[in-house]
Amino acid sequence: MRLGVIGYGTRIRNMIDEIIRIEPACRVTAIADIRNEAIRDELAGSGAEQRRKTRSDEIAYFDTPEDMIRGAQLDGILIGTRCSLHAEMAVRALPSGIPLFLEKPVATNAADLLRLKEAYEQSRSEVVVSFPLRETPHVRLAKEIIDSGRIGTVEHMQVENNVPYGHVYFQYWYRDEQETGGLFLQKATHDFDCINHLLGIQPKWISAMTSKQIFKGDKPAGLRCKACDEQLTCQDSVVLRRKKGDDEHGEYCAYAVDTGNEDSGSALIQYETGMHAAYSQNFFARKKAATRRYRLLGYKGTLEFDIYSNQIKVFMHHTHRVETYDIEPGPGGHSGGDTALAVNFIEVMQGKKKSIFPLRDGLLSALMCLNAKWSAENRRFQAVDWNELGRAAVHAL
Repeated sequence: MRLGVIGYGTRIRNMIDEIIRIEPACRVTAIADIRNEAIRDELAGSGAEQRRKTRSDEIAYFDTPEDMIRGAQLDGILIGTRCSLHAEMAVRALPSGIPLFLEKPVATNAADLLRLKEAYEQSRSEVVVSFPLRETPHVRLAKEIIDSGRIGTVEHMQVENNVPYGHVYFQYWYRDEQETGGLFLQKATHDFDCINHLLGIQPKWISAMTSKQIFKGDKPAGLRCKACDEQLTCQDSVVLRRKKGDDEHGEYCAYAVDTGNEDSGSALIQYETGMHAAYSQNFFARKKAATRRYRLLGYKGTLEFDIYSNQIKVFMHHTHRVETYDIEPGPGGHSGGDTALAVNFIEVMQGKKKSIFPLRDGLLSALMCLNAKWSAENRRFQAVDWNELGRAAVHAL
């Protein structure tokens, strides 16, 4: 199967490797990227194994997605640009009807979200959104237990995401909020999708708050660690953290005036039944403080799991019993979620399956993130209604 790639970035390369690992008949035959020449040179000079996987001599390079779609016979298209271009490229690819793999977040602003929604409603393309967490062994088993009624109807939910690699969002290109849309869209988009997936009901209202307490300062804009006089003493120095082969010039200062992004955020989400979920994310936790913990509470019991601990516990409320399930993470990235993404996209291209990571869910998650950002900026609750997302709603955001 012939794959066309729009934006040949690191994340999409990892997904392509996973797709080819599962189905060696897949291969990249077309790339549209502003770095075409550099990519061509890189692949030509890569090791024999990488050249074998990509078959670099068979790849055609195009200046635009439209040129690629017209000039190459493709079985699937993968979008791996920077975040701000995800929606734009998807809107340009959807009319082709070719199966589409779309990285998250599906959009970084309300106008792009509306354009993507309208293009999706007019398209026949099957879309797989990169939401690997919902198909990890942890979430699959949690969903099975919840749907069995073991803990009763979920009436409250608590989710914590303490990110141990938060420096990425302040010292690399992710610091640019025009690219990321803020950290709800970067991180919470996964968790909001999992919350919706586990509950199986529709969100109606959201309220949020953010703060920036750590990654701020008065260092000059654009300052790189290598040029800083504190490079050997700063706890966040890229110079000290750098590994062999990394860029010797170092990356940006986390305490400059242009770091961008909040460093913690929280949201309350009310659902159509009246129950609510509390979500909180943090970007200055480190090492063993890392957690991505979900707690779902029903009348009969409480279910808890942490992506980092590979264990699910069910605390029964009316018997002296705690059930513990040890999870074996799957192969591939995101505890096996990337494998599930790859398998589903292969089956979609083959015409055997529909997407289990549909664009509608990606749009809803992005809308929740944008509403959370708006709420934090305006100190007000915000209604969440995907079906009513239109020109007026976009103007409000």
